[in-house]
Amino acid sequence: MQNMYQDSIIAHMKRDLATRLLDALNHSPAVALLGPRQSGKTTLALEIARERPAVYLDLESEQDRAKLAQPELYLPDHLDTLVILDEVHRTPGLFPVLRGLIDRARRAGRRSGLYLLLGSASPDLLKQSGETLAGRIAYLELTPFHVLEVGDRSLDALWLRGGFPESFLAPDDARSLRWRQDFIRSYLERDIPQFGPRIAADTLRRFWTMLAHHQGGLLNTAQFARNLGVDVKTAGSYLGLLVDLLLVRRLPPWHANLGKRLVKSPKVFLRDSGLTHALLQIPDKDTLLAHPVVGASWEGFVIENLLANADPLAQAHFYRSSGGAEIDLLFSWPDGRCWAIEVKRSLTPKPERGFHSACADLKPERRFVVYPGNERYRLAEDIEALPLPRLAELVRGK
Repeated sequence: MQNMYQDSIIAHMKRDLATRLLDALNHSPAVALLGPRQSGKTTLALEIARERPAVYLDLESEQDRAKLAQPELYLPDHLDTLVILDEVHRTPGLFPVLRGLIDRARRAGRRSGLYLLLGSASPDLLKQSGETLAGRIAYLELTPFHVLEVGDRSLDALWLRGGFPESFLAPDDARSLRWRQDFIRSYLERDIPQFGPRIAADTLRRFWTMLAHHQGGLLNTAQFARNLGVDVKTAGSYLGLLVDLLLVRRLPPWHANLGKRLVKSPKVFLRDSGLTHALLQIPDKDTLLAHPVVGASWEGFVIENLLANADPLAQAHFYRSSGGAEIDLLFSWPDGRCWAIEVKRSLTPKPERGFHSACADLKPERRFVVYPGNERYRLAEDIEALPLPRLAELVRGK
């Protein structure tokens, strides 16, 4: 009964990506909707299916996989229908068939809305679709819930529990934590082995937990390798796999010819704050506020929510010089303009000297400090303090 109740809530929560997904289906023959497991891809796809003729196939189901035993015979019967292929990475041999069918439909005058491919960001999916469907496929990423989808009142719950729908909508914090722990175990034991070489679950859990402790720190693959007892190349492959699965983000440093020595290593974040807290055994907000990771967790949470809402043309970096100048998040656009953002976990935020120095170097068009309060106000003539939801609205409207 609880699962049915949650499914009902999830189905009626508007996902911001829905409009972009419909637009992509109206202009492209194939659309790949990527995202980590349990982020809501299937729910969104089934909502789309209610609005047009569609066939849904779950390729984790033996029955549905059997229908595609000979895709050359099954799929041509559905050229006038949107075919939704869930967990499509399980059948990489489909992509050459899809290419032929897309070209056949184009010759018949149908150029859009043929296939919706759902995948858990499999490297195989990206490789196969990139090789065989070039010019025929659009890519969209569905993140877990973000702040503009859940509303201002749920900000703390979203930070603590993360945005995976079943974790966020759990009836209490204990059940939310239990769901995330089960999710991590499932990824380690069942899902990750599908995507890459066999990795001992205990080793990858240790690595994932190290990343949680290192939330927002500069990437030092050699140090991770030493702590795990593996070589640098192996540690790098572990990180690359978690990045490909959209569980970890490498935030690149800003590079510019400013005559200064700039940090060249990326920052590393676990993308979902709830998974960070589950790996660190943080059950509730009180424990989180007393934990050493609280500042880094809040920074990662803010960055992920801003990136989830940013203009697709915006590029995100951080800036740090050897002299201490630093900007937590720097958005830049193709026209050369940029915004500088500092993240503070204080109700009385004050930019650090390093932020002022970095802004003097880069001269950003706008400067913001994100904080956990509710008001928007000026800290200086050219610096605004504002809550995360308001800045998310601004970066979306840029």
